[in-house]
Amino acid sequence: MKKYSLLLVVFLSGIGMQAQDARSFSLNLYGGYNFSDELDYDGFRATVEDGFQYGAGFEYFFSTNNSVELKYLRADTKIPFYDPAGIQINAGNDKGAFNFILADFTHYFDTGSNLLPYLGAGAGVSILETPQGGSGTYFAWDVKGGVKIKTDSSVSVNVNAYLQSMSAAVGESYYWSYYFGPVAVQDYVSTFQFGLGAVVSFNFKN
Repeated sequence: MKKYSLLLVVFLSGIGMQAQDARSFSLNLYGGYNFSDELDYDGFRATVEDGFQYGAGFEYFFSTNNSVELKYLRADTKIPFYDPAGIQINAGNDKGAFNFILADFTHYFDTGSNLLPYLGAGAGVSILETPQGGSGTYFAWDVKGGVKIKTDSSVSVNVNAYLQSMSAAVGESYYWSYYFGPVAVQDYVSTFQFGLGAVVSFNFKN
């Protein structure tokens, strides 16, 4: 009986050691690869080409295995733009970038081991740098899932998959209303980029 009690104590202690403690925080360094996305509007077409993404975030665990994070991500890419005839309008001048500033919520699932699966989602803004040198700020969001691999040190690594989206107003469509005549409705286009990445976390506890 004493033997089983000792094993139970050791097992529960191991679970406690693997949980992500409340009132702790992490500095996260991001690296990932975004896959391309196609945009179509009114006969015109644009491609957000695939490329690498990097950034950093500050994550605070307000309760066991639950965190909020403020992060910044940047992806330099090419955004070729085509007219309805399929001719690239911005040939030779198609470099752009996406800058994401997002606030995320993440829940980690305690498995009793050094592996912590997690799911998260967030919202914020994307600052789009266009190929012609302009910029705009738009609504953005992301969802993510992955596994955090804890170590005996303050450094941990996680691998993840994510989906990022940005929505931008591009013009207006007009519809006929019986009472008001033609009514203008704002049109939007949205990017949806799937990516795979890794995060190196430096974990600290108050």
